Amino acid sequence: MMRDDEQAFQTMVERRGLLRGAAMLGAGAMAMSPLPALAASSQSAAIRKAAEAGKDASLKRLRDWIALPSIAAENRNMPEGAAYMAELARDAGFTNVEIVPTDGHPGVFGTIDVGAKRTLGIYFMYDVKQYDPAEWSSPPLEGRMVDKPGFGLSIVGRGAVNQKGPEATFLAALHAIRAAKAKLPVNIVLVCEGEEEIGSPHFRQVATKPNVLAALKSCDGIFIPFASQDKTGAVDVNLGSKGIIELELIASGAKWGRGPKGDVHSSLKAMIDSPAWRLVQALQTLVTPDGNTPAIEGWFENVRPLTDREKALIREAAKGADEAAEKAALGVDVWIDNLKYDDALIRLAQEPTVNIEGLVAGYTGPGGKTILPGKAVAKLDLRLVPNQTRAEAEKKLRAHLDKHGFADVEMNVSGGYDPTEVAEDSRLVRTELATYKALGVKANINARLAGSWPGATFTAPPVSIPAAHFGIGHGSGAHAPNEYYLIDSTNPKVAGMVDATMGFVEFLYTLAAIK
Repeated sequence: MMRDDEQAFQTMVERRGLLRGAAMLGAGAMAMSPLPALAASSQSAAIRKAAEAGKDASLKRLRDWIALPSIAAENRNMPEGAAYMAELARDAGFTNVEIVPTDGHPGVFGTIDVGAKRTLGIYFMYDVKQYDPAEWSSPPLEGRMVDKPGFGLSIVGRGAVNQKGPEATFLAALHAIRAAKAKLPVNIVLVCEGEEEIGSPHFRQVATKPNVLAALKSCDGIFIPFASQDKTGAVDVNLGSKGIIELELIASGAKWGRGPKGDVHSSLKAMIDSPAWRLVQALQTLVTPDGNTPAIEGWFENVRPLTDREKALIREAAKGADEAAEKAALGVDVWIDNLKYDDALIRLAQEPTVNIEGLVAGYTGPGGKTILPGKAVAKLDLRLVPNQTRAEAEKKLRAHLDKHGFADVEMNVSGGYDPTEVAEDSRLVRTELATYKALGVKANINARLAGSWPGATFTAPPVSIPAAHFGIGHGSGAHAPNEYYLIDSTNPKVAGMVDATMGFVEFLYTLAAIK
């Protein structure tokens, strides 16, 4: 999920606290469906039996995928990652599968056309975040099975939940339908990228390739598979996500024309300017003194405030959430500006942000080194809300730095995209809600995800289709050590891999049936 996500996604997952009914996943819960979908079909039992029989093969596909990390930021295994993604697609029944070149790393595209009246788009990412093996309790590429108290037996590895686990589970659904000799109820368009974790800088080239664009425009909507359940079994249906820009600001003696062009002895500070202090001063102009609100000129002129309906959805969800547990999980004692919980959640959804991801200058090892660095770098991410755009934000940031006398501070943008919105009454969202109801899963409508994913590539012209997240199951640790995805659930409210597989199956049949 997703930047996607994306630790912000997991924060939102951990926040959910609304209790759902006692209905459990499986054939019994599916019988609650109000639609003539899978639940009312004699195929349901056969598909579930096939999913259970194929579980070991599905788990092996996931473990093999985890063992092949494609890391765009390190240019690691990118051709291999695209080739394996294409192999997975073909194995699941996609035809016309092609590796799509871009100016960066390639994408993958494929279709399944069964002559159905409706078509679903599916977005995959095959890349993962960097990792430090020393921080992990088991090797990050091993895919070791570990018991997670309160959830059950889980696979641990980089990419396990973000997003290879949910994606492998969606593929398992296609395998199960085929193995059961059932007819796929919708056509499917698959579009994949290998640069999500660096801000999807070339994904638009994949989505707008003429044959890919034509296929996407035929879709009723597109979703990214997502392991969305918290410990209560509840999920969020997100009506949008923030956009993002990832960039570096660099202050250097070479570009500034003051200070050293390389590191020099710190005793010389008395007569030489410091690029590190230059960068700090530039950063201070970007936000208010407390660091909480962007102060870039014109930053808020196009921001769309949340509607009363959106605020009401957030306040309603907050009533059942466990604020104390979320604070403990995040390691904080108070919310920004000492806000009440529901007001803090509204601010989380509504406000654009300027965040420092990292600061690097000079020596950072043990002890001191008494140098005056010749260069300092800040890694930033800027979260955008409707109706901001990436192009507008980049232009305004550059203009702000220039206006405040920091024309020498370099601005290197590595990736990003606009915010995403999806209509609550779209067929895609209505299908999500109907599917969760059929599965007996409590679904909270969430006004906006604070995390980011490149959904705007689909919601904006020329594609212009609804885009969202969907899935059941559980995982955690996106971008962090010991990332995991639940395989065998011991929590009766949370889906393991087979139940999550059936969740995707149910969605496909519901989309085919819903008006």
